[in-house]
Amino acid sequence: MVALLGATGPASAADERPNAILFIVDDVSWNDVGCYGNAAARTPNLDRLAEGGLRFTQAFLTASSCSPSRSSIITGRYPHNNGRASELHRPIAANLPWFPRLLREAGYYTALSGKNHMTPDQPEPGGTPQPPAFDHTDPGMAPDNKGGHANWVKVLQERPRDKPFFCWFASTDAHRPWDADADWKEEVYGPKHRPEAVVVPPFLRDDAATRQDLASYYNEVTRFDYFVGRVVDELKSEGQLENTLLFLLADNGRPFPRAKTRLEDSGMKTFLVAHWPKGITSPGSSPGGLVSAIDLAPTFLAAAGLAAPDTMQGVSLLPILRHPEATVRQLAFSEHNWHDYEAHGRSVRSGNFLYVRNQRPLLASQGPADSVRSPSHQSLLAGRAAGTLTEAQADVLLAPRPGEELYDTAADPLQLHNLAKAPEQASTMAKLSALLDDWITATGDSAPEHLSKDSFDRETGNSLKLKENEYRGTPPGWDHRSWEINAPGPR
Repeated sequence: MVALLGATGPASAADERPNAILFIVDDVSWNDVGCYGNAAARTPNLDRLAEGGLRFTQAFLTASSCSPSRSSIITGRYPHNNGRASELHRPIAANLPWFPRLLREAGYYTALSGKNHMTPDQPEPGGTPQPPAFDHTDPGMAPDNKGGHANWVKVLQERPRDKPFFCWFASTDAHRPWDADADWKEEVYGPKHRPEAVVVPPFLRDDAATRQDLASYYNEVTRFDYFVGRVVDELKSEGQLENTLLFLLADNGRPFPRAKTRLEDSGMKTFLVAHWPKGITSPGSSPGGLVSAIDLAPTFLAAAGLAAPDTMQGVSLLPILRHPEATVRQLAFSEHNWHDYEAHGRSVRSGNFLYVRNQRPLLASQGPADSVRSPSHQSLLAGRAAGTLTEAQADVLLAPRPGEELYDTAADPLQLHNLAKAPEQASTMAKLSALLDDWITATGDSAPEHLSKDSFDRETGNSLKLKENEYRGTPPGWDHRSWEINAPGPR
């Protein structure tokens, strides 16, 4: 049986609390996984886990940006409530506990293998640093595997056997530049994906360069899936799979134009698969209620019998694991802050509606620098020069942008038709705008005048070679000391 909620400290030698693993893939959109309807994507292990577990259909990240998203997951807080960690490559405020540390202090063995990208900030004068969150960390690399997953099975095999465990297994797949192509082993991963078989979204140009770019990306997704399968096989061989809670998701959307860093589904929606034979009562279900990435931290703690600290703004998903039709939230909020380029965007989801507010409408939302340097983005630039872009493709380069956007995600799954000025949606606009205002106020968010500036060229993606103090500005919420605010706002 799971320990009683609120139990603390190490359990006895007969500890039957569940083990737990978080698999987090880098830069993969929700619909680039087989079990989410992409027949061209080869993810057999993820698909099997979904068949024997839960496949969430409305799961959303709080940021479509690597380290802000991961920092949000590990603290259970919105990015701007993590201090400087709201921006790429910045540390998490020192006063905030990370959920693996709480598991560790309760007797779990904790390990991180693969991409980390999370660092603690220095405490303020008189403060103390957080204790370590992990007993073991390693970058997950090997000479023939630079995908971050080379040591996952080894970490499991070499763990102490007298404790339950939590593992944070994070690949660098599918982050640019692609390396799976060079490290590919057909006898292990199967044949490479063929450019002619990939699915080209309508906001990309359907040409040879883009198709090859997507095929290489699909290869990275398949390689991640293979190593997930190896971990599952190891759990089976040890007799641990039945009592191990697995969650699998991405940190943000694919590293292509109009995906990573965007607030639409292509950037902010994530696949989310849960597998736990002892804890999931209706395997094979697809819960349709809203779920936020900040809900994972309190869920792992609750599964271990621990109460979430006041700092966590998410809610436990255990009710959904037990009853897939359960609802734990009505709203999901997301944000976009500096990631190579100046930005400040906020969004709220309610039912089928997505409302977006852009505080930097004069700037394009073209994606991060590595995406701008990609063949897919450069193809869009060529199409712009030739005057052949569709409206969906031109949106990637659009400037100025609307200050407000509203989408019916059920009727418009790619969010290509802005309803913000539609008279029949005036009440929905007013409602969602007011909810966003309430959330901003409750959580101490803000849009400082001097946000961090562009540090890369917007056309080429090349570095502007600025020193950090030349482009770093004030993080959102800094003026409100939002890292000290625990209120979750409406949810």
